[in-house]
Amino acid sequence: MKISFLLHNAYGIGGTIATTFNLAQALAERHEVEIISVLRHREDPNFTLDPRVGLRPLVDLRQEKEHPLHLRPAKVFPRAEYRYGQYSELTDQRIGECLATVDADVVIGTRPGLNVHLALQAPSHVGRIGQEHLTLDNHPPRLRNALRRAYRRLDVLTTVTEADAASYRLKMRLPGVRVEALPNSVPDPVLRAADGTAKVVVAAGRLVPVKRYDLLIQAFALVAAEHPDWQLRIYGKGEEHDRLRRLITDLGLWNNVFLMGAAAPMEAEWVKGSIGAAASNFEPFGMTIVEAMRCGLPVVSTDCPYGPGEIIQDGADGRLVPVGDRDALGAALLELVGDDERRRRMGRAAMENARRFAPGPVVEQAERLLDEAVSARRTGRAAAREGTGARRALVSQGFAVRDAAVGAAGGALRMVRKGQQ
Repeated sequence: MKISFLLHNAYGIGGTIATTFNLAQALAERHEVEIISVLRHREDPNFTLDPRVGLRPLVDLRQEKEHPLHLRPAKVFPRAEYRYGQYSELTDQRIGECLATVDADVVIGTRPGLNVHLALQAPSHVGRIGQEHLTLDNHPPRLRNALRRAYRRLDVLTTVTEADAASYRLKMRLPGVRVEALPNSVPDPVLRAADGTAKVVVAAGRLVPVKRYDLLIQAFALVAAEHPDWQLRIYGKGEEHDRLRRLITDLGLWNNVFLMGAAAPMEAEWVKGSIGAAASNFEPFGMTIVEAMRCGLPVVSTDCPYGPGEIIQDGADGRLVPVGDRDALGAALLELVGDDERRRRMGRAAMENARRFAPGPVVEQAERLLDEAVSARRTGRAAAREGTGARRALVSQGFAVRDAAVGAAGGALRMVRKGQQ
């Protein structure tokens, strides 16, 4: 089977990029796999990519940032999507051309706006799988309305948690579309697991407000007051860096809390610690939580929507505390810092329980969904949903549809904005 992933920017840093690379590399063991990166801004990706996985960009911002079409707003990519400002008529054109000529059996979209492109523009014989790495309830109403119309033309929609899958089934009314949770996978560790002796708490991720590293630093001040020989190491980069640096200084934690910068891969840094930590207000999945657990670290996390509660078994392989509660977060960290045996026992449990996020189980589930998408197209079950349904979806998006392009056996749909025929 040939599988293509449609990704925003394979050359950046983020959880969606990491999990796409992980899944693509695991699938490449038995399939022909490529990643199509809509944008490119540097020569090489930040993450290492298996040479068996193809990588091709559509718009190279190093040469095309001032392209006349890139200076015009996108017309297909939904305006309410979070990345809308980075898309343009040029990306619309390149994505449309790419999908019209793609020779894959299945194309997998990896964010809402790209799923819309996939749903509206892929040829009728190509299986269509949309991935949601955020959550339905976090999408603004205008985006949910756009997705409700377009997603009916997907074959499969995956979320990263069971809670979000249930939300899509209940609220989106997607007849004929299989909605299923497919968790992110983390590669099997290659280094010896942490042994729980290092006096180090490790956190990792983008330094942005929602991750609440300020809360984590404040909570760790409670730890440092009782155990001044312990450290908190925070890996990542982002807009909060300078504010967090000032907070560390204001709390007098310059000997205990360190902003380590970005590290990829993180495995070598996780195994240097004994406890993982996450303080987010919102976490669609929790990739770093799984990474830490697979390296033998129990994780103390806020019990925020949606991911941590589906990953951590409170009291068994980590701790869950209320969102925004500095004292509860500090107390949970102190529990593990002050009890060597409990910390090591929970670390062993974390490593064992996180095996369900290994590539093997996740790829097995992904292959089943891929087979279903291909089967739906080959038997005509999915194509039968096109026709007038396709017309309605496109017209509701603000397009006029050429009659010759619509139909179950048609190729990629040809679309123009109303008033621009």
